[in-house]
This record gives sequence, structure tokens and C-alpha cells, in this order.
Amino acid sequence: MQARVAVIATGGTIASTATEGGVVANRTGATLLADAGVRDVRTDTIDLMTVGSYRLTLGHMREISDAVAEVLARGGEDRVDGVVITHGTDTLEETAILLDLVHDDPRPVVLTGAQRPQDAADGDGRRNLADAVRVAASPDARDLGVLIVFAGRVLPARGTRKIHTTALAAFDSVLGAGVGEIRGDTVVIASAPRRPKPLPRPTSDFDRTRVDLVDMYPGADDALLRAAVAVGATGVVIAGTGIGNANPDVVSAATDLLAAGTALVLSTRVPEGPVAGVYGNGGGADLVAAGIPAASGLPATQVRILLALLLSHHMLRADNATSLIDVYANNQED
Repeated sequence: MQARVAVIATGGTIASTATEGGVVANRTGATLLADAGVRDVRTDTIDLMTVGSYRLTLGHMREISDAVAEVLARGGEDRVDGVVITHGTDTLEETAILLDLVHDDPRPVVLTGAQRPQDAADGDGRRNLADAVRVAASPDARDLGVLIVFAGRVLPARGTRKIHTTALAAFDSVLGAGVGEIRGDTVVIASAPRRPKPLPRPTSDFDRTRVDLVDMYPGADDALLRAAVAVGATGVVIAGTGIGNANPDVVSAATDLLAAGTALVLSTRVPEGPVAGVYGNGGGADLVAAGIPAASGLPATQVRILLALLLSHHMLRADNATSLIDVYANNQED
């Protein structure tokens, strides 16, 4: 029996064409599928939104999560074997991790996009979309969670980030583990990503949960960290230098904010490698000693989404923050 896949279109470069005002998302999902030339899979299209992903909010991401849940809940003749989401590449990694954190269905959910506009003669969106549909329709892709398909590769949502602004192979896993690849028309799955048990799906509270991302750099002080909380952030991800370092001013501010109830998580601005409390005198050892959990298994952009989801469900407390980050960011057993 022919597989059936729902394609949820959200915009992005894959749906964009050149205009006088720059490249703008303006193509429908049906148009993208027709150009991709998918013939061996039954497809339904849902035009959820048509925006560049640099404009997305947490509310938009929750809408995408809701749409996926609605599609997967279909029964009878409307039941699908998988879901594809066409998405802008700028923030694809954030939407991907949100969907994966709450995904509780064996059927694959696959995100894809493009680095070149839909009307470019050498565009990559057609192949990426065709590959994504094949993966979503493949029985071998079941029980793998949410996947990213790009430039012939199948990557796990967890730990994958955009690594190049213009190259066609724009994404890679910071954990160093791909899931598989597409060879011609064949989906080849080599490994299964390790995933924690699903969290509750986002509600409208998620839309309003402010979590900021503050990078460390030479000469950084506590101003941005305190300012984030002053304008309403209930959580902050500190992207430290190196293995997760800051300085004494930041440590002092972080200690004050923790005592006042702000949720803080330590990450790094470095693309790969662990985060740990190693250095003193304002380094990661002081931040961890203050009670800030270190997140090693997800990039800082994805840690921010995790923290927002946990806070929106009122799941995070001072006594369980480290254990939750260990499970959902560091891939440690629950």
C-alpha cells in the first residue's frame, strides 16, 4: 500500500523567491511538492504559515507543534505514515528540538528546508523536500523521533545545528552522530538517536515564557544578564567561553538571580564539546557551585527551547534543575 505523508509548509528559503525587497517566502506547500516531483508517496499539504524563520516566535513554534499533533491524531482513511515540515534554516534547530522533546509517536516527523530560493536555477529545496518525504514514508525511520533531512543526510533533531550560512550542507550534529542518508531513492538508516521520555506538549503559556541567551566574551560584565531578567526573562542560558566559563562579575550576578528565583543553565558558545565546572576564579566551577546546571548534549540555542518548555509547565525547581538538564540536555538516563 502506498505510504501517505502530510507536508506542513511554514515558509523559509525553500518557499521563497526573489522580489524587489529581497528574498521573501511566498510559495505554497502544493507548489513545492509539485516542483519536487514526488510521485511514489501520497501527500497532503497544510499551509500553516509563510514566513522566514528569522521571524518566528515561541508562539509560532507552538503552532507548528499543534499542527503536527493534529495530523498525527488523524484516523481511518486520513491516517498518515509520517509528517514533513518545510521550514526556514535560520531557526530550524529550535523548532526541531521542541518537536522532539514532546514527540510521543513512532511515526517520523521530518524537518527540511533550503539554502537557495525556490526560483534559483541551482536550488536545493527540490531535492531536500523529495528526500524528506521519502524518509517520512520509510518504515525504517519509525521510532527515531524528530529528524532533519538536508543535503542527502538524515540527522537527529537533538544536537543538530546550522553550521554554515550559505553552504548546501548547512547542518550537522554537534554530537557527531548522524542517523543515515538518502542514496538515490533509498533511505539508509545507520543508527538510532537516544531520546528521553517525552515532555508535555507546549501550551499557550510557552508562547509567553521569556528565556534569553547571553553570550560571554572578553570584557563581559553582568549588565546583559541582569537586564534580561529586568525585562521579564524567567530563565537565561549563559553561553560561556570554552568549556563553560564567565568571570567573577557574572558569577556574582548569577548567584543573586538564582536566589531570586531565575532559572539559569550553563552552556557554551563553542560548537562542540562538553560543558563542565573546571575553572575557578569566575569560571565554570564557580557557576556550577552556585547551583547552575551544565548542559553538554544540546547547543545553547536548543537548551533555550528546553528551558522555556520546562518553565512553561512549572516543572523546574531548584532541587530538580540539574537532574532535568541531565536527562533532557545531557542524554543521561532518567
